[in-house]
Amino acid sequence: MSITKFKSMCHAACAVSALLSMVLLTACVATAPQQVERPVAISDDALLEQGILFAVDDLLAQALKTPGFQPQPKSAMEQLLKNTAVKPVKPLVVVDNTVEGVAGQQTTATRLVDRRILELLQPRLETHDVTAVSAGNVKAANYLVTSTLTQAQTGASSSGFKLNLSLTDLRSGFVIAQAVARVRASGVDETPTKFFRESPAMSKDRAIEGQIRTAQTRVGAEADGLYLSRLPVGALIADGDMHYEGGRCDDALQYYEAAAARPDGLQLRVLNGIYLCQMQLERADAAESAFGRIVALGLATNNLSVKFLFRPGSTEFIADTKINASYVMWIRQIARETAAAKVCMLVVGHTSKTGTEQVNNRLSLQRGATIQRRLDSLVPEIAGRIQAVGMGFRENVIGTGTDDLRDALDRRVEFKVRPC
Repeated sequence: MSITKFKSMCHAACAVSALLSMVLLTACVATAPQQVERPVAISDDALLEQGILFAVDDLLAQALKTPGFQPQPKSAMEQLLKNTAVKPVKPLVVVDNTVEGVAGQQTTATRLVDRRILELLQPRLETHDVTAVSAGNVKAANYLVTSTLTQAQTGASSSGFKLNLSLTDLRSGFVIAQAVARVRASGVDETPTKFFRESPAMSKDRAIEGQIRTAQTRVGAEADGLYLSRLPVGALIADGDMHYEGGRCDDALQYYEAAAARPDGLQLRVLNGIYLCQMQLERADAAESAFGRIVALGLATNNLSVKFLFRPGSTEFIADTKINASYVMWIRQIARETAAAKVCMLVVGHTSKTGTEQVNNRLSLQRGATIQRRLDSLVPEIAGRIQAVGMGFRENVIGTGTDDLRDALDRRVEFKVRPC
């Protein structure tokens, strides 16, 4: 071999070695832990948009310090050949629907939180796929973002809202990041979404309580186990709600019925969805059957709150026939299911926070007694087993006193099982 040829081969080998060294160095630099500082706390008087930005920034800063959010190391050969024929599967982060932290409803404001979380996280987590939770992706999810927007109270008055975000590692069940932001009340639209606005019964249950608890869980503690176990049902409900609010009841009903068919799918949210769709599709018998199931489940779990809306200061139902047309059927099903369950119960009237306490105590009792008399007249065998009670506004859920769709849950009638 000639000296010239030998030198040429040495130069080529040195070049390859240098290239490999550079690639390895690049890979090491790229996989070094990211140093992201947590944001400076904001004022409690911040706007909701500012609060969302702060909370997402804080959540992300904490997440990027955990192993699951560090860039994955690549081999020198992968870097050298730049093999992009097979793209690696990114870990999946799903974002659950934000709920109001007391009633468990979804509102115009919580929908805004949902959109902004996705808009802020998606471009900043290039190493992960980030998307809204759905029936099609929940089983493949690695991480879960859970959030609540809760009205804060100082004494008897509201002092703004608190936004809670948590990030759960679904493999371990532990919360690995959690952020809190406090914001002013102005600009926060508490109007319930179409599903919650039109649902006949309050749908907060153990699963929703677990969702609220998880959003407020500190780092290093376990997320609520029941909530996590029911994520597949929750994803079906979320898909159903999306179709219902889009006016596609045929599609929505398929998701609600798929949820109801699961062993863990017997939930008030599911049955409310089936009822609403059957009503929209003008299937009166199927709707009444669905409402009967709502009542049966509510009595069995001692968690039945029905939104009977009354005229202001009156025991007469609101005049809007679009709202009150179903009340006769509701009362009929409540009477029948009470008789079938052979229970005794309290009919508890509630009022919104307008007027004096004395007036509202009397009015709520009168409204409870109105429902009691109607139940007794339909099924006489339950007469004597039902007692009317008035709570005034002492157990308000929303507490705004706006007397409109935003605080409709405060003007509810509850049915509580009691010893006979």
